[in-house]
Amino acid sequence: MNTVELIRKKRNGGTLAPEEISWLINSYIKGKIPDYQISAFLMAVYFKGMTTEETAALTRSMLYSGKVIDLSTIEGAKIDKHSTGGVGDKTSLIIAPIVAATGINTPMISGRSLGHTGGTLDKLEAIPGCHTNLTLTRYKSVIKKCGTVIAGQTKDIAPADKLIYALRDVTSTIDSVPLITSSIMSKKLAEGIDGLVLDVKTGNGAFMKNTADAKHLAGSLIDTAKAFDKKIMCFITDMNQPLGHYIGNWLEVYESVICLLGEKSNDLMTLTHNLAGAMIFMGGKASTHAEGIEISNEMIANGRAYDKFIRMIKLQGGDISYIKNPEKYPKSKVSQKIPAQKSGYFSKIDTYALGMASLELGAGRVTKEDTIDPKAGIIFNIKIGDMVLKGDVIAEIFTDRKHKVEEVVNKINSIIEFTDNEPVKPKIIREIFQAIFSSISLLYFPLHYFT
Repeated sequence: MNTVELIRKKRNGGTLAPEEISWLINSYIKGKIPDYQISAFLMAVYFKGMTTEETAALTRSMLYSGKVIDLSTIEGAKIDKHSTGGVGDKTSLIIAPIVAATGINTPMISGRSLGHTGGTLDKLEAIPGCHTNLTLTRYKSVIKKCGTVIAGQTKDIAPADKLIYALRDVTSTIDSVPLITSSIMSKKLAEGIDGLVLDVKTGNGAFMKNTADAKHLAGSLIDTAKAFDKKIMCFITDMNQPLGHYIGNWLEVYESVICLLGEKSNDLMTLTHNLAGAMIFMGGKASTHAEGIEISNEMIANGRAYDKFIRMIKLQGGDISYIKNPEKYPKSKVSQKIPAQKSGYFSKIDTYALGMASLELGAGRVTKEDTIDPKAGIIFNIKIGDMVLKGDVIAEIFTDRKHKVEEVVNKINSIIEFTDNEPVKPKIIREIFQAIFSSISLLYFPLHYFT
């Protein structure tokens, strides 16, 4: 095959055969095709898109560029959850122990923060001693012992994805639906899972800014799952305000612990129970999604989810004394409360800008080489629709970067809006799509379900 001809074919809107895509990817990871030619291919895909068959072929090539984890020796269903990312989204930390507490295995390969969204691995590593860089042997050992694990992508898991993602990052081809789909699904399928629950976020704090784009991505992910005969449920969820109230790595661990102890019931827990309920249903521990939600609530109420979280953290090397006694965690050098400058109903926030403000405090990274301060972050106290009086504390910031305080305070004040009339509170869940596959039949229907 000829690389230039394949690039030209895609550039001109042609459809590549599975063997052509396989040849491109395999040749690239073997060093036979240079970065600049794969970059050209990625740009061609960005502008011309891919068919469902092409996307599945790209996913398959990336999946089998490395190892697929064999969990066949571990009894029970293996179900995972993936979010496309948002501000304050710490649901994985709560969902994994909830679902594992029901007897369903929840293997999770997660990512790090980049840009305005937080990374699950960075949150876990905010716990002193907690390791996410696990060998495959230890990864499987943790699952066997407690039913769940949250770890990073090893060099053996979908190595083509690592190489291609690095190129997408520097060639402005990140927001391509077929490239997003193949990146997500190649890693998730490599976990050896039976089913997957997806949280595709939409809004001003999401990568997919409007619902139409989010549905397009959801459809692509579902079609790819179909090609691999995997069960899937996909949620379109709101990201026009932070999820929960805490933003920043240790702060989000702390909020997760509070939720696991049953001390919080808000938008974060509404979404958590819906996603966990879907996993419980998909894993065969509930006969309906609604029953799965009830069981998820029970796992919080009876303390089993919290116990499972403690067990997972301990197995991954974390010092659980910080979980049991969070007040001993190191404090930021500076904390400052931000009062409301006027009275009114909180009506709007630029969630992307709020996420970027947390980066200025040290809570995230702009480049992969940046160092994260796990203590840094923001507690954002209000939700859209809340009535606020002038002087009420709407947020509190934490940082060691004293020179950034005034800038961030001004930023937060500039990105929030108040109105005299009570606005409509956003629904956390916009829509749910469910697809349950077998080698014979496909069930795929939108559930116009709002909560």
